[in-house]
Amino acid sequence: MASSSRSVIVAFLLVFAICACQVTSRKLTQETMMQRHEQWMAQYGRVYKDDVEKEMRFKIFSNNVEFIESFNKAGNRPYKLGANQFADQTNEEFTAARNGYKVPSHLDSPRVTPFRYENVTVVPPSIDWRKKGAVTPVKDQGQCGSCWAFSTIAATEGITQLTTGKLISLSEQEIVDCDRTSQDQGCEGGYMEDGFEFIVKNKGINTEVGYPYQAADGTCNVKEEAVHAAKISGYEKVPANSEQALLQAVANQPVSVSIDASGYAFQLYSSGVFTGDCGTDLDHGVTAVGYGTTDDGTKYWLVKNSWGASWGDAGYIMMERDVSAKEGLCGIAMDSSYPTA
Repeated sequence: MASSSRSVIVAFLLVFAICACQVTSRKLTQETMMQRHEQWMAQYGRVYKDDVEKEMRFKIFSNNVEFIESFNKAGNRPYKLGANQFADQTNEEFTAARNGYKVPSHLDSPRVTPFRYENVTVVPPSIDWRKKGAVTPVKDQGQCGSCWAFSTIAATEGITQLTTGKLISLSEQEIVDCDRTSQDQGCEGGYMEDGFEFIVKNKGINTEVGYPYQAADGTCNVKEEAVHAAKISGYEKVPANSEQALLQAVANQPVSVSIDASGYAFQLYSSGVFTGDCGTDLDHGVTAVGYGTTDDGTKYWLVKNSWGASWGDAGYIMMERDVSAKEGLCGIAMDSSYPTA
């Protein structure tokens, strides 16, 4: 056989072997990803209605896992992502179901209220209201856009503990069912300040046990609405677009804050100090329950979320503090408020 013919045959066999190897590799990768999806489904109790939905969710899960691994491998950010309970959802699906903060019509010309902490000149270098007994365990709003109610309640639980010494888990469902002002529409979204106003006008709020959370809109239970386990006298706004003012407030009590929580990085956040990417299109209500500085000097806000303890760092996220933008990272300093005793 001519040497040229042998070379052609050898080249063909090499190409065939390489292609076969690539096919095998892809098959193994697919099988590995399928195994990971099955394990993930078991971990989070996920059940799909049929094979069509399962195949669709598997593709989304695969894409998200590839994004997570690529992001973490790059190692150029001080935070990590993880395949949490939302790893089989697109970002559009996720934000539509979870982010229920409604931008109020007056945000361009915000309400002016007293700010009792404006003359505070000395604040501790760090604070964690969890360690001071003013924060209840992380809750889960479920597939309901009631983040605003959870933020309202978390801040109210905080001031209640600080003034009475008692940490009481209060009712988000009462606000979801009974607070139906123009802004507040239960699972369709709402606004924390209107939530505070509801508690004031109602002369108090029931406990979580007395009026338990259902993760769905319901009819107001007037009997339970009349039970008052805690009360507030009003609320005050933190001066907008000032992380310094927000620091003065959070140094004294947990504060309701609004953020832009859109984007895959926020959805799949796992640990570390979150530095974006995010804008300032506010769509989510959460609660600032502390602040601090990491060992490498990065300043952060400690934020309690309402997506369950499986999300983020046991339900919390550290968000970079003192960024150059006046609005703060993800708009955290744009629209904040706290209840008064």
